[in-house]
Amino acid sequence: MSQVLESPAVPFSEISIESVLLDADLFVKYRSPDKAFSLLRESIERSPRSIPLREKMRDICVSQKNLDEAARQCLALVTLYIGREDFDLAYDRLQEAKLLDPRISVAPGLEAIRRARRPDFAVARDKTPQKVRTDVTFAGNLAYVSIFDAVQVIESAKMTGLLILKSDLHLASVSFNEGKIVDAECNGHNGVTAFRQIIEIASGTFEFSTSEFEFPVVISISSNTNFLLDVLTDLDNERAEKQGLRNLNHEDF
Repeated sequence: MSQVLESPAVPFSEISIESVLLDADLFVKYRSPDKAFSLLRESIERSPRSIPLREKMRDICVSQKNLDEAARQCLALVTLYIGREDFDLAYDRLQEAKLLDPRISVAPGLEAIRRARRPDFAVARDKTPQKVRTDVTFAGNLAYVSIFDAVQVIESAKMTGLLILKSDLHLASVSFNEGKIVDAECNGHNGVTAFRQIIEIASGTFEFSTSEFEFPVVISISSNTNFLLDVLTDLDNERAEKQGLRNLNHEDF
């Protein structure tokens, strides 16, 4: 096997990374996964932004049932893929991290992806003081606590209740049964159509109140995380299509 760990202070070249990946595969093939793990861990310390190294570590950890480490690698890959503007893979790794470790909050990752795709939202947040009620289960300012964070809290606590969102342009609500999104209303719309508007609200306040009774299921989903990812992906695809049509119209003139 090749010897590539000459100095811990020197980052790897592409050739060295390829050698590490080959050696890791050989260790696994000859039933020495611990050696593959150690090799990859040392290599990642030297080249922490190497996607191939982290993907290989993730792959080996999944196959060896080291799910905590696999989830950590997925989260690191989310950041790296966002930096490359490869948002589809960022979504995939974020979803995988949640499946590997349900304790993980995907809210920061979702917010990071949204900010990277739509930088106008990052600068448009109104951080002036907002009046927040204190007679509800929990409340906050959307400039500091995103909708994704709020959904994560409700889901983790498996609460049944209503999340009210208020801004200058929106009055909206999201209904939850035992932490799962079941309906939404916004500006005269309900269901998925309403939630598509709600997910882009970036300023104002939110208030969540618990309910003793469950709400009718209008949005039928298996997972909040998958639903959020699907809505964000659909919105991004629609924007890309509209941008493509605008570019074609400009070319016609």
